[in-house]
Amino acid sequence: MSNRSVALSTVLPLTSFGNVLVFLFSIALATAIIFLNVSVFLSILANKALRSENRFMYMLSTCVSDIFSGFSYYYVGVLDVRDNYRSPTRTYYIAPTFLGLSYMAILAAQADRYHAVVAPFQYSHRMSRNRTLLVIVAYWVYAFVIVAVNNLVTVGVAKRVTGIGTFVGNIFTVIIMIGLNIRLFLIAKFQLQREQPSAETDTKRSSVLLIIVVAVFFLGAWLPIFIHIIVCNFIGSTCYSFKNEGTDPLRILPRINAVLTPLLYIRGCAALRATLFAKVWRLCCRRR
Repeated sequence: MSNRSVALSTVLPLTSFGNVLVFLFSIALATAIIFLNVSVFLSILANKALRSENRFMYMLSTCVSDIFSGFSYYYVGVLDVRDNYRSPTRTYYIAPTFLGLSYMAILAAQADRYHAVVAPFQYSHRMSRNRTLLVIVAYWVYAFVIVAVNNLVTVGVAKRVTGIGTFVGNIFTVIIMIGLNIRLFLIAKFQLQREQPSAETDTKRSSVLLIIVVAVFFLGAWLPIFIHIIVCNFIGSTCYSFKNEGTDPLRILPRINAVLTPLLYIRGCAALRATLFAKVWRLCCRRR
């Protein structure tokens, strides 16, 4: 009974006003993640023109993974949960995997925009809709293969594999993401400005600027926990850990980013915004 009561208790005992605020914040954060990402997801599905562009497939992928992150946060953020290997309240590595999938989607979207702008002719021939979907399916399958491996091997082996993989992967992907962002910024500032004004050029510029801004916010939310993991792996000791997931600011930041990402999509894409207000939020807008 004691283990059961611990598993079902709230993120903090509701014995003070501050603890109640933390509890309500966790619920509000999970709800906002789901609401905004479902809204963007439905808006893309409702607009045939958006669905015809590869970049919106990556947006759909981000939305799906963040929707699952929102639902999982009702558990890992609202309740007293330690999501590690030996915890009886763990999610078997599933909840953090959804966050990782959002990271992979944005990295893939950066590479996609870079390829589309730098080599548009080759891009139009190489990156068909099916190949784009294949890339998305590939990193989803890869992520859950890692989940399966972590749950099938012993805890010691899983820790070693994940520790090495996370350490190396974080360093390389952050360097790649920062490098792509700098390169995309230079392209948007110099190369696209030299092209003749047209609807296609404006679309390229807006899509590049949007993924730059999304990636900047993403790095801002993820770099603290990346640096924390890298430092802990480098010094080879156990770093300070918070009572649970819902009170750990390093793990709250990526969830806040799951709210910011759809807001940036809405703000940065006029067609998406128009579809959202005209179709998805139509009843809400009429009431206003």
